[in-house]
Amino acid sequence: MKNILFIFTLFLSFTLFAQDPPQADSLVVYKKRVLETTELDFLMSYYTQDGKNAAVSGGIGTEELQDITPTIIVSMPLNDDDVLTVDAGISAYTSASSSNINPFDSKNPDAFQASTGASSGDVWANVVLSYSHSSDDRNKIYSGKLSVASEYDYFSVGLGGTYTQLFNQKNTELSLSGNVYIDKWNAIYPYELRPFDSGGPGLNSSLFLVNQISGNVNYAPDFKAFDSENRNSYSFGASFSQILSKRLQGLIVTDVVYQSGLLSTPFQRVYFADVANSYIDGFQLADNNEQLPDQRFKLAIGGRLNYYVNERIVLRSFYRYYRDDWGINSHTTSLEVPVKISQKFTLYPSYRYYFQSSADYFAGYEQHLSTEKYYTSDYDLSEYNANQYGFGIEYTDILTSKKIGKLALKSIHLKYNYYERNSGFKANLIAGGVKFIIDK
Repeated sequence: MKNILFIFTLFLSFTLFAQDPPQADSLVVYKKRVLETTELDFLMSYYTQDGKNAAVSGGIGTEELQDITPTIIVSMPLNDDDVLTVDAGISAYTSASSSNINPFDSKNPDAFQASTGASSGDVWANVVLSYSHSSDDRNKIYSGKLSVASEYDYFSVGLGGTYTQLFNQKNTELSLSGNVYIDKWNAIYPYELRPFDSGGPGLNSSLFLVNQISGNVNYAPDFKAFDSENRNSYSFGASFSQILSKRLQGLIVTDVVYQSGLLSTPFQRVYFADVANSYIDGFQLADNNEQLPDQRFKLAIGGRLNYYVNERIVLRSFYRYYRDDWGINSHTTSLEVPVKISQKFTLYPSYRYYFQSSADYFAGYEQHLSTEKYYTSDYDLSEYNANQYGFGIEYTDILTSKKIGKLALKSIHLKYNYYERNSGFKANLIAGGVKFIIDK
């Protein structure tokens, strides 16, 4: 599933200074800058996964994938009130499952083995420009962002904005946000289906002239390329945060997302129970590609409670309920317990549990019927539960005493997460980063 937009809260403070004015009957008021100096973040993550339910090969086959994602974030104060942030990153991955979009460039095509084709790896690039303005009293924050992302099979442009209002001596905070993403697919289909699009050569294509079909030799999928390759996403979020006591803080957040356009993944295969199987060298030919509705409505409501136990331990708990009009309902609970072991070092053990019901249009390998209008064998849309275990460590130098030229070290963090589903899917994520401030 696509990730759901999360709304994070910001807490800002201000200080008033006065000095002797030129005239005895007036005061000159100074305000603290929102961001004192430029901050520079270098982030890096390494992700691996594996499983046996690849959607590219119709719910069977390897899900093996490796991904490296370096990112640089630069936050620059433009003046006392305004901050410009540039977030740029790339994601370079190799994927055994997506390599099987065309498995026939290997001598022995196999859903459980990687192919050697061009789709076995790619680079995703993303740039986000954010601008924020704070009012003089620091009780109002206006922000906007522009994002651009590109990959081999899609291009995306996003616009968003957020308004935040603080009340009650900054003990209460209300935040409203909206985002629009305009996506354009460059649709890539399973290789064996392409000759059967309107006007295509069918069984007279080079694939079938060079490779002999076994099983059902009268292979004739009812395939048609998508008429439109556009996808638009619109989201609105609201959050309400309240300091309930000296030790307890609460947050309620809700998100609404509407999507329209091409919501199917064009290269994901589906196999029907009522169609005889056809093969090339042991690889089963697709009966069709994934077909899903062209609209989707999502709703998520969540809450967070943070409890300050003492100067060393904080409890951070979270719960979220999600549902959409494709039939998925999900529950997420998580707990993180930062433990400060010294003035500079903090440990971050965490646990997350997730459960979701199956989408109305999901069925596993050879469980769909050709008479159905919508169908997918993507196990991200199946019923499953998942556990995630994490542990992190952070080093913080509030005095920024360690320097590399004009770069003063502010913090270093490193975290490991292990994720597993009851379907056998497993993933590992190692992520870390270094934050510097640039001396004036």
